[in-house]
Amino acid sequence: MSRSSTYHRGALRAACLRAARELLEEHGSAGLSLRAVARRAGVSATAPYSHFADREALVSAVAAEGYRELATYLAQAHPAPSTPDEPAAVAVAYVRFALEHPALFRAMVAEPCDPTSEERVAATAAISEYVRTIVVATFPDADADALSTTMWALVHGLAFLYLDGKLGSSTPEIVAAQAASAVHALFNAAPAMSGTAAAFQPGA
Repeated sequence: MSRSSTYHRGALRAACLRAARELLEEHGSAGLSLRAVARRAGVSATAPYSHFADREALVSAVAAEGYRELATYLAQAHPAPSTPDEPAAVAVAYVRFALEHPALFRAMVAEPCDPTSEERVAATAAISEYVRTIVVATFPDADADALSTTMWALVHGLAFLYLDGKLGSSTPEIVAAQAASAVHALFNAAPAMSGTAAAFQPGA
């Protein structure tokens, strides 16, 4: 009996995702293909296609796993931040996740994905809503959508600057201090920017 025949439907999908994660960590995105996943999982070359129509569908499923893990990572840093110190801890956790899982993180945000993947859309939406909740709790009078996008862009940009070696990352403590300082700078500037914008409103 071939190994592929021993997998029931759910187990085959899990095995393929596990194989994809291993290949990413070992070879980066260049080593990830459905054929390579089949070889690593020990199944026939066509077996993965019962769950993934193409490489983009596979990457979408891997990305969804990554976003769910990231959401757990952020919630562990602080489940419901409401002061500038607490979002800073979340930002540090975001950057740390990227540095601890570089290949997975790049696949999550830089690889072509299936835009119709409900699993991936739901996972990314959960992260987005979490960030928006932080902003609403910390700055209830701010434009929540704009500031949450700015915050996500900030920590996302920091993560890639570290991954690409553009910022010093000699120790986790240095990374944490720099990421926290960046978020503090953003949140300290937010009230001032809000007041400046209000001054230019018609009738102000």
